[in-house]
Amino acid sequence: MRLSGKTAIVVGAGQTPGSTIGNGRAIALLFAREGADVLCVDRDCARASETAAMIAEEGGRAGALEANIVKPDAAEAIVAAATARFGRIDILVNNVGIGDGDGPAHKLDEAAFDRIMTVNLKGMWLTIKAAIPVMREQKSGAIVNISSLASLAGGNQVAYEISKAGVNRLTTSVAQSNARHGIRCNAILPGLMDTPMAVTGIAEATGQEEEAVRQARNARVPLGGRMGTAWDTAYAALFLASDEARFITGVLLPVDGGMSSRIG
Repeated sequence: MRLSGKTAIVVGAGQTPGSTIGNGRAIALLFAREGADVLCVDRDCARASETAAMIAEEGGRAGALEANIVKPDAAEAIVAAATARFGRIDILVNNVGIGDGDGPAHKLDEAAFDRIMTVNLKGMWLTIKAAIPVMREQKSGAIVNISSLASLAGGNQVAYEISKAGVNRLTTSVAQSNARHGIRCNAILPGLMDTPMAVTGIAEATGQEEEAVRQARNARVPLGGRMGTAWDTAYAALFLASDEARFITGVLLPVDGGMSSRIG
């Protein structure tokens, strides 16, 4: 019950179809198991509702909300729904991210670049912007942004990499400007993860068998030769959102099986 009595918004709490669990759903489930009231937000209402139903089946408390964070006033609607339901916002998790249509700089289409930057970076800024006034009034709050190891290294997904690098700087900027208001802001940088968006998405995009993609990704991970799972991301988010991390802000936490230790 590390989040007992707390309320949480998880943006991107649904997930793409696949045989494994995604980061957003795992975070929402784990937060509820640890005692939080959770608002599951997703652009696909059915997926958000499915996550909320899974929480309810386990005896937790959750609601679902359909919202596309790049649409006008969507962020304000999310915050309004959360305050109406809970009366306060203790935790905001930003888990929305896309990479479809990406590529290296000389091949990437301009429309794809704009779309990825809008969803991954601007959308995250908008939800933070909407939540901060509530958290400032409370004089407390924890924001957890899901970035990526691609923010530090890569070469084949220029828009995704730049957008996640922007998320890192957004995180540290928000941490600095809101520390005196009791608001913490940290980011998680997942490495290679066995999630539907990653493994199933790559398999479908490249015409490979899902298991072949999985094994190739496993082989690249230093720690145990195996990818992490969404639960690894979720437990990192749980720590950063909890009072155990009350003196931690502005941190970019790799959850990557040691991959970032090889950089440089």
